[in-house]
Amino acid sequence: MNRALQRIARGTGIVFAGTVISMALGFLTRALIARSLDRSHYGVFSLTLTVLNIGLTFALLGLANGLPRELSRYYKKEPERIPELVSTALILVAISSFMIGAVTVFTAPFISGILNEALLPPALRLAAVSIPFIGLSRVFISVSRGAGRVRENVYYQNIVVPSIFLILTVIAVLTDRGLTGILLAYVISQAAGFLILTFETLRLKFLPKRPVFRGGLAKELLLFSFPLMLTGILGYIMNWTDTLMIGYYYDSDTVGLYNAAAPVARLLPIFLNSAGFLYVPIATVFFARNQLEEMKRIYQIMTRWIFLLTFPLFLFMFAFPEVMIATFFGTKYVGAATALRILAAGFMFHTFLGLNGMSLTVIGETNANLVGNFFAAVANIGLNIVLIPLYGINGAAAATAVSFIVANVFRSGWLYRKTGIHPFSVSYVKQIMAASAVLGLLLIAETPSSGIWGVLVVLSLSFAFYLVLLLVMKSVEMEDIELLEAVGKKFGVNLDRVIKLLARFI
Repeated sequence: MNRALQRIARGTGIVFAGTVISMALGFLTRALIARSLDRSHYGVFSLTLTVLNIGLTFALLGLANGLPRELSRYYKKEPERIPELVSTALILVAISSFMIGAVTVFTAPFISGILNEALLPPALRLAAVSIPFIGLSRVFISVSRGAGRVRENVYYQNIVVPSIFLILTVIAVLTDRGLTGILLAYVISQAAGFLILTFETLRLKFLPKRPVFRGGLAKELLLFSFPLMLTGILGYIMNWTDTLMIGYYYDSDTVGLYNAAAPVARLLPIFLNSAGFLYVPIATVFFARNQLEEMKRIYQIMTRWIFLLTFPLFLFMFAFPEVMIATFFGTKYVGAATALRILAAGFMFHTFLGLNGMSLTVIGETNANLVGNFFAAVANIGLNIVLIPLYGINGAAAATAVSFIVANVFRSGWLYRKTGIHPFSVSYVKQIMAASAVLGLLLIAETPSSGIWGVLVVLSLSFAFYLVLLLVMKSVEMEDIELLEAVGKKFGVNLDRVIKLLARFI
């Protein structure tokens, strides 16, 4: 179990580093786009990517999440059939991606009419070209993930593609190409990423010498992954209905304002998603051996670490939303500060309960994810219909936050009923109490902000106080010590003093 934790932690560190770089590049690109376009054109850009992501969910057929788990099984059962499995998955996604791309092109005027945005059809037609490239690239990443590798996700998906997009966006802005130039930059960057990943996958010999399609494997993949596709669709409804319905009730200018808050709030699950990258294939091995107690312990420890790392970012968003938005997007978007605070609470709750959805996938309960997302999506749509006309973007934020709470409560309840797994160890409860105390003090104090640097000083002191509280409450566990020792040995860093200090508070 400790070796598994260390492997997940190393993978989490690598994936997190790549994700941070990707997020930084994405934020730079988004900020550049937001500052160079007016709010209505930025809203069109946001709507285009929203529709594109919904189409991609259909195109992937759930294989992006189902394939890593199936590959883990085949590596144990029939490793010689891995190339056939990968080739079959790629053919399935290639066909569906081209179909979804064509449907997006032909239905662009209809989508534009629903969202009341005349500039949307040409933007959608141009962006739809990227759907096959993105779909096939994500299959390559899933193959790498199923093999327990993180390199392809980090180097190519997180660094190369966002870097190319940023560079091409800078060129488009400098040459005054407007929204069309930015969307063209997006398409070219995705095509370049697909070509690079294709060569890398061939080099690693994950593919057969010639394309192979096996009907039996396709059926097996689709039966397992189809609920995941529906779950993904409902997940996108939870994530993107707010943007689409703001476009329906208001205009692209309001969409642009809201999309200064939404991308920032979606940063919060960064550690959760990074940890989940290797958690699924590793936890699958424990489940296959019927080692549920070990799996539960891994789940609890990972949840504690994820919460600890996410808490400072949540403090920033919740206590100082105006400063965060103004720093990244400019003062013209500060009106989205309350929406950011509401969204941050919803996404933090998602992080608070840990890797529940991925654990349900590990134990084969994909239908539970589907049912949970269905209830959450219905709640999201209903609340958006009621709240957006009354409260605008703040109503949309509240609808999204509630939908994430509903989904996570359902998933965690189902997971506990089936396996007895839950995140609430004694140490984790202490962490939550300490975090609540720090957040409460920060809000009661009503600390005036003096720009980004003053806020960072306040946040640093608050987090330091939080760490002291954790030590005083003795929330350190032996696995924390063992992990630090492993990290120190791995990177050649002497952590003896830190380890001795922490050992006093076990």
